Amino acid sequence: MQQIATAWHCGGNVVSLESPILVGILNATPDSFSDGGKFLEVEAAAQHALEMVEAGASIIDVGGESTRPGATRVDEEDQIARVVPVIEAILNTCNTIISVDTTRSSVAIAAIAEGATIINDVSAGIEDPEIFALAASEGVGVVLMHRRLPPELDSYSDQYDVDPTSPNITREVCDWLMDRVSVAESCGVNTKSIAIDPGLGFGKSVEQNLDLVDDVKQLVMTGYPVYIGASRKSFIGSTTGMTDPASRDEASAMMAGDMASQGAQIFRVHNVRQHARLLQFT
Repeated sequence: MQQIATAWHCGGNVVSLESPILVGILNATPDSFSDGGKFLEVEAAAQHALEMVEAGASIIDVGGESTRPGATRVDEEDQIARVVPVIEAILNTCNTIISVDTTRSSVAIAAIAEGATIINDVSAGIEDPEIFALAASEGVGVVLMHRRLPPELDSYSDQYDVDPTSPNITREVCDWLMDRVSVAESCGVNTKSIAIDPGLGFGKSVEQNLDLVDDVKQLVMTGYPVYIGASRKSFIGSTTGMTDPASRDEASAMMAGDMASQGAQIFRVHNVRQHARLLQFT
């Protein structure tokens, strides 16, 4: 059994994981499933980031391409044009850790040049293997996420014509992530800079997502920081009957509390204040 991670090294920052931390979601996109279009203007995005930091976010995750099921891919130049001015504006407003949500090394390079110190890669280095060389050379943190399909080929977890199957979804996800960790480390990425994300909602049925939530301790026992993105997702709506994503915040926070009690450390969320209110007692 590995020792449970207590810190995450992200550039010049060492993020303590002794208690749960929150990553505020900032989608500089017109088509994200919950808040698409709200923060396309740089000033609005920077203000929202400041509000999330004040509410308890330790990290702001800025993305210029939606990863919701069915999303249209965005080219690298457009992603850069969306995220770089936002990162600059945030860091002119407050001193916080910035993560860039991208699968493309050119976007990550531009974001790091502007001050980002984490790459959140939902493809775990598969779409652009140069992500690992970049993370190694810059010493930044990196999130490796499990997914079965890219967004343009995926469906919401409650809308599959035929549900995806797995004999043991937790074991499948753990094994796959450990393979990607090995590739990252072989490229020189610092072991202490890697966090793993089970990819809740990405190519998984409602039941598989719930199994991963119940078994998240198995990922914790790998010794890598466990990064969770459950906020407002369709499998939560399926179990609560809430069709409006924003109405799922309380259920999202309760689910985060359950996973935090199993040892998960990092939670990527929309409603920072509600999660902070619950997790501070976990």
